This record gives sequence, C-alpha cells and structure tokens, in this order.
Amino acid sequence: MAVITRAALLKGPYDIDLIEKKLVCGDDEVIVKNHLMGICGSDKLFYRGKLPPKTAEFRHPPKFPFPLGHESGGTVVEVGLKVSEYQVGDKVIAFGWNNNYADYFLSKTWQLQPVPKGLEMDLACLGEPISCAMYSGLNSQVQLGDTVVIMGGGFAGQIIAQCSKAKGAHKVIVVDTLEGKLKIAKKLGTDITINITKEDPVAIVKELTGGIGADVVVEAAGSADSFNAASEMIRHNGKFVFYSWVTEPITLNISRWHDDGLQFINTCLVHHTWQERFVWTPETLRPVITGQVDIKSLVTNEFKLEQIKEAFELADNDDTAIKITLRP
Repeated sequence: MAVITRAALLKGPYDIDLIEKKLVCGDDEVIVKNHLMGICGSDKLFYRGKLPPKTAEFRHPPKFPFPLGHESGGTVVEVGLKVSEYQVGDKVIAFGWNNNYADYFLSKTWQLQPVPKGLEMDLACLGEPISCAMYSGLNSQVQLGDTVVIMGGGFAGQIIAQCSKAKGAHKVIVVDTLEGKLKIAKKLGTDITINITKEDPVAIVKELTGGIGADVVVEAAGSADSFNAASEMIRHNGKFVFYSWVTEPITLNISRWHDDGLQFINTCLVHHTWQERFVWTPETLRPVITGQVDIKSLVTNEFKLEQIKEAFELADNDDTAIKITLRP
C-alpha cells in the first residue's frame, strides 16, 4: 500500500520546500509516521550550500536537489514481508538519512532503533543527536579531577559538558562565540565559559591550569580555528576528542599532535557500524531517562512542518537557537 507524504526537498542553497512524495514499502523496509523532527547542524550547512563529499552515511548523492532530513522518530505504520524486527505500532528512533522532514518516511530496518522503555517520544525523536552526544560524553575518557574544555556550545556540546561534570571533572569549560549559548551552559552546570570573540581561550585555559593545559578537549564546533585552539590548549599526552563534522579541508598544526603525544578519540557514534550503534544507544539514553542530563532546556524553538522555510531561516540567522524542532 502506497503512502502519500509531504517531504522536504532542498533544491539549492537557501531554497527548501515541501513536495508530495509517494512511499512504497519494500520487502525489507518499514514506513514510519513521524512524531517530531530536529534540525541538525549539518542540515544548516547543507541549507547554506555546503554539501560534503559522498560518505557512507549518504544513500543519496550529496548534490542538489537533495532530500533533506535525518533526525526524527515515530510509529511504524507498515512493514515489509521480510521484516521480523518490527511490527505496526512499534515506536522507533531514526538513524538514517531518509528524507525525514516529512509526515512519513521509508527506512531499512537497520537504520532504526527501538525507543527504550521510559523515554518520552519528544526526546526519543531526538534520539540520534542525543545518543551521539551522550556517546561522546561517556567515551571521552574524562576522569575524576580533570579539566575539560568543550569547544562549541551547541546541542552536542551542552550535552557533553553535562556528562563531563557528572563524571567528576573538576572544571568544565565551554567555549563559544555566542553569549546566549554560554548562559545556557552556565545554567546547566558548566564551571567556566569563554566567549572566543572577546577572550583568548588558549591563554585562559593555560592560566587556569598553571601552564599545563587541559586534560581533555572535545572539539564540537567544527572549524579550523576551533581545531587549532583545541590542539594548543591540551596538556602533554592529553586527550583530543573528535565530535564535530568538518566538511572542508583545513590546515592543522600536526607537529603539536606528534611532539606532545596527544591521544585521539573518535566519538562519532552515528559513523560507527549499525551493530555498535544498536548496542550503545540504550546505554547512552539511560541517563536521559533517569533525568541526569537536561535535554529539554536545549530545545529552544518549535515549528509546524509546513513552516519549514521559517524554521530554516531562523536556524540560518540565529545561532542562539540550539535545537529547532518541527511537528507534522
């Protein structure tokens, strides 16, 4: 049975619209009715025309027109003949680039995740970005007493900062360009905030640590300046945690990485195999279910799906909007 849905199509830079689309469920696929969708930082880059090279993440070539959307979740309404993992009525989290800015989306079963018991659907629909950030926070190797710097106070950075504090970091420092994001970080337990447009984060971190440098620096901003500042502020043999997705070549001071024996930890859960993701996601969402990490304070704006143009205009023009959501 075919399902007719509205779905977002990014026709070119700053040109997004809803089109009508017919979904036909294949034997190894399911159709999901969306409950909520989120705008990812990568979606903002695509909206601005910065499509990355083709990677394993993309089932669609990264070129215009591009069927946009991946953060969402909802209820299974149709299953293929060969599907045994899910049945109609199951609640699921999306983990695939399946044109998820839509009333309904079509997905392979391995691109989905069951919603854990106790997780409300508004948060479950943001399960992909939440679990990715939580995975980074849980696997950043932060130890009791560490000084931890988070480069970037967006959705992921705010979650990682909360995790770092909960794991026993002595000082958690969030670096960003926007006062609004830094105020939220303070509210959620960050010890020190640094506005990189007004202060030198490398100098401040060195001063706070007696010239030694931070034990762990998490790069969650995704810029050349952020990567290089992170490289400079880590102590000898400290930990550099990769999180953000840099879609363009950048120049880096590799000499510092080599000479100071920096340790590198890749914490991009969504870029691991789906089998690893399937095991890790329930563990990453457990602290959210128990209320140990505040996600709701990071959801700053909500729109209807038909307001997708307005939602992306806000995302493009107001970087203090941390997580923007849309409802069908």
